[in-house]
Amino acid sequence: MKLAIRCGSINAGHTVVYRGRTWKLRSVPSAFVNPAVQLGIAAGSLVKPDVLLREVEETGCGDRLCVDGRAGVIEDEHAARERSSVHLSGVVGSTLQGVGEAMVDRVRRVLKLVRDVPVLRKYVCDLSELANEYVDRGFEILIEGTQGTFLSLYHGTYPYVTSRDTTASAFLSEVGIGPKRVGDVIVVFKSYVTRVGPGPLRGEISFEEAYKLGWIEYGTVTGRPRRVAPFDLELARKAVVLNSATAVAITKVDTLFPEVRGLKDPSKLPGRVKSWVDEVESALKVPVVLLGTGEEVEDAVYLGGEK
Repeated sequence: MKLAIRCGSINAGHTVVYRGRTWKLRSVPSAFVNPAVQLGIAAGSLVKPDVLLREVEETGCGDRLCVDGRAGVIEDEHAARERSSVHLSGVVGSTLQGVGEAMVDRVRRVLKLVRDVPVLRKYVCDLSELANEYVDRGFEILIEGTQGTFLSLYHGTYPYVTSRDTTASAFLSEVGIGPKRVGDVIVVFKSYVTRVGPGPLRGEISFEEAYKLGWIEYGTVTGRPRRVAPFDLELARKAVVLNSATAVAITKVDTLFPEVRGLKDPSKLPGRVKSWVDEVESALKVPVVLLGTGEEVEDAVYLGGEK
């Protein structure tokens, strides 16, 4: 048996492409494409009921979904309060989805929880209990963190950050699993660096240059163009340390090396790609176990067997 749990909130979108179909999601775990996997949303998450219910309908995962009753609820007033903030909209570049204001209400102990929303009650569970039971029985669990390490409220590029910690320790805390129960921490990098909105971005290149390289992206939630810079080994090293990473996965390798697009066989990796992976591993001191070679879920080269 398998369990996939998503942390975070609706300001972090993720696009899933599976067998020609595309989903743009903000609440449901990416692993929904595997019908054999139980799905969970952590107690530390924030849920917007209409967004969650729409995604449940789009993915057809309702019979496998468990939402911790202690997860928080974002209401329209939270987004309205953020839109009225010049600091959040103009300085920080917030997505204005109401996440920060909902977190403020959580700290004030006045936030509504999922267990208080009638339309969500059929999904309510004690996810920490379920997750620890899975561990006790030797079943597999994947905890899906959201947003980048350097958007962490504590360890990121403050004030240009999100309203929570975004390191592996925080994800475990949101779920309710102790750190000694974890087998592997896989840090996911992209083959180049992006960020939406203001804040530092070392090595940033122009929109025109990014366009020529094929590195242009738009935020899943906001639709805003992402700023771009080449892969940053120094940032990557710090992310490995902050997350106690045991392995690395790198997405969009086909954007950096177009000749690997759609590749799945590690034996067919070109020499220059292998050299780049070796350079990354040498700098980070942890193995690269997965290379994303396309948008499809199954477009990946798995190196774990070799390492």
